[in-house]
Order: sequence, then structure tokens, then C-alpha cells
Amino acid sequence: MGIDPYIVLGSAVIGFLVGMTGAGGGALMTPMLILLFGVKPSTAISSDLVAAVVMRPIGALVHLRKGTVNLKLVGWMVLGSVPMAFLGAYLLHLLGHTTSAQNNIEFALGAALLVGAAAMVLRFYLDRRKGNTRPGVVHGVSVRPVLTVVIGMIGGIIVGMTSVGSGSLMIVLLLFAYPVIGANQLVGTDLTQAVPLTVAAALGALAFGHVELPVTASLVIGSVPAVFVGSLISSRAPDRYVRPVITFVIFASGLKYVGVGTTALGWILCTVLLAAAIAWLFYVRPGQKGAPLGVSPAEEEEASEPTG
Repeated sequence: MGIDPYIVLGSAVIGFLVGMTGAGGGALMTPMLILLFGVKPSTAISSDLVAAVVMRPIGALVHLRKGTVNLKLVGWMVLGSVPMAFLGAYLLHLLGHTTSAQNNIEFALGAALLVGAAAMVLRFYLDRRKGNTRPGVVHGVSVRPVLTVVIGMIGGIIVGMTSVGSGSLMIVLLLFAYPVIGANQLVGTDLTQAVPLTVAAALGALAFGHVELPVTASLVIGSVPAVFVGSLISSRAPDRYVRPVITFVIFASGLKYVGVGTTALGWILCTVLLAAAIAWLFYVRPGQKGAPLGVSPAEEEEASEPTG
């Protein structure tokens, strides 16, 4: 098997979305490999992790240049995440020797994806409720070491087993632990800590032999340039238009992996789409009426207040 142009194209689309929104690439890349290209779950997870070693530093470098990274937070998270990533890779290796290995891996992946989807919905709700205003400065936040290490441990073991967690799960844990920090600053900090975490998980994957180099090379060729482009324009593109699509894809993949049948899955997704349309018409859209594109209602109200 050589370089697959379709995997290159798919990874480019997902890499672009990762660069623009900060969502975890594993939450989209791994399901794409399994569902669309028939790659075994263990191989898809491990190959995605190795490719992410090249992809994720691109976004981290962009955020470091913008000054949206708290290196103290990164250090405490890495302290918890890196050892647990090795443990997660080892647990994945143990599952690979059981007769129900594929079902176990798919169920674990589906559970992680559903948690990630719920986290993104919750993040949108909290942003909406607070008017998207978190005035805290990432460098001035008071770090809570024990809680931050625990967040790293949770994310590390999930990333080691499923390659999902850095963007979709850990960021919402950071959001609860440090609610005053802006979303972009949380994304920047999380992307930076994800670099050593991904390296650790990828080394574990390489040690236990799940990686297919042609699949990994296809992912790198497609995703790396796309992540760079997405990261460059992420500061201008409002993510409230892109994140619902990503959340929907994560949710659909998670349901499929935990064993929901095709017919039931279709009805669930149609119901979710209908509910989302109703929510947008009666909840989101009235609050945005009259506001310029990309400006939140709270920002519009603040701009309308008289000065002096």
C-alpha cells in the first residue's frame, strides 16, 4: 500500500478544520480512516497519533507567537498526561490480544467521541450564557497544580488509547478549572501541551507495532499544510459557524462506535438536526439580530454604550 490520495484529501480537510477551530484531530481523523477507508481501529488510532506529532506543533507555534499560551499550565498538564499516555498505549496493546479487541477499541473510541461532542455543546452554551466575554489574561491566571495534573492524567490515558481528547475533552476540563480565561487562550495552551503528550502516545504506539507508515505518510502530507493555513486565518474566521458541523460529525461517529444501528442512527441524527434548526431560529438568531457578522450581542451592547 502506497500513499492514498483520498486519505491525503480527507486529512487536508480535517487538518484545516483543526487549524481553524482547535478541535482535536483524532476525533475526526480516526473515524475517517475507519469508516471511509476500512483501516483497522488500532492501526487508525496509532497512525493518527504518529501523524499528529508533525501536525499539532504547527498550531502550537502559531499560538506561541500570538502569546496565547500559559507555559506554567502546560508544564503541570504534561506532568500528568505524558505518563498516562504511555499507560493508555499499553492498555490498547493488551486489548489487541483479546478476541473482542476491535469491539472494545471501537466502544472506547465512541465513548470518548460522545464526551467530546457533549463538551463542545457545553462550551457553546457557557459562551452564549456569558456573552463570549472572558476578560482573564492567560499569563496572569492563578495556576491550580493538583487539578491541572489530574486534567492532564485524564486526557493522557484517553489520548493513549483512542487518540481523542486533547481538543475535544481536555479543553472543556480547562474551561471548568479556569473559567475566566478566553477560549482562544485555552485552545493555545491545550495545543501546546498536546505536543509532548502526542509524542509520548506516538512512541507508545510505535513500540507496540500498530502503525502503518503509508497511512501515516498520507495523513502528514494532507494535514500539515492544511493546519498551517487554518491556523493563519483562525483569528479572523468566527468559529461559531464551523464548530456545530464538527460537533455533529463527532456525535454521529460516537453513536456509531458505541453500537447504535444504522436506522436508529439516521433517526437520531435527523432529530438532532431538527432540534438544532429550531434552537437557532428561536434562541440563537434572535440574540444575533442586528449584530454585525462575527460580533456577539454582548460586544454590540458594550460598543453602543456612551463614552465619557
